[in-house]
Amino acid sequence: MASDEPATVELVASLRAEHPHSRLWPVLLDALNHQDPEYRPWGSGELFPEGLTSPDAHQPAALLASWWHDYTHTDEDDDNRTPDQRLAVTAPFGRSWPGLAQSGHQRCDPDQLANEYTTALLTRRPWLRLGLIAASSGAAALTTAGWQGPLNYANDTAVFSAVLRDWEHRFGARVVCAGFSTLLLSVAAPPADRDASLAIAAEHFAFCPDNVWQGPGNLTVYADQLIDAHEWGFWWD
Repeated sequence: MASDEPATVELVASLRAEHPHSRLWPVLLDALNHQDPEYRPWGSGELFPEGLTSPDAHQPAALLASWWHDYTHTDEDDDNRTPDQRLAVTAPFGRSWPGLAQSGHQRCDPDQLANEYTTALLTRRPWLRLGLIAASSGAAALTTAGWQGPLNYANDTAVFSAVLRDWEHRFGARVVCAGFSTLLLSVAAPPADRDASLAIAAEHFAFCPDNVWQGPGNLTVYADQLIDAHEWGFWWD
């Protein structure tokens, strides 16, 4: 699955272009510690495709709404913040799930943008390796590979793949790089204003609450970072 040597821009771009025929999706692979010979999780055997469901078995809207409910109704015994402080994190929505964001307007070709992001990532992280996964898209590739990045939140990668596949359609997102507990996407249709970015920020919080909890700590501030941003990154603690 993982190359022994770092990926090259030209190879990744050519493999992405060949995907409609090869059905093999290229993904840059990062590691918990890229200097570790095991290159976790890709070389250490910490991939578990067995027993996972299919992304087709899940509805993205229902998943996001359920996660939002879970993360905005925390157990007060496990949280020393006041109710007002907890609700302030997801203001202006509070505990009310706002529903799915509207589809964005694609400003560029999603695959070309993914190639440009690949170039930028390999410039910044020249150690990144190449994974080639038999899958219909980058979203599905994560489940096929048995990636366990969000394991502390759910042990079925397919639920995250279902949401990512929806983002592929609504926002021209492409899975570009996956690490031990990180995920990087290129996005051809990012939000252009505050209202659109707030709706997408709510989806991000439901998908990966650590982006907000361990980031700016406030959904509104986080939303401002998404306006016109063609790169989305996620990290699960």
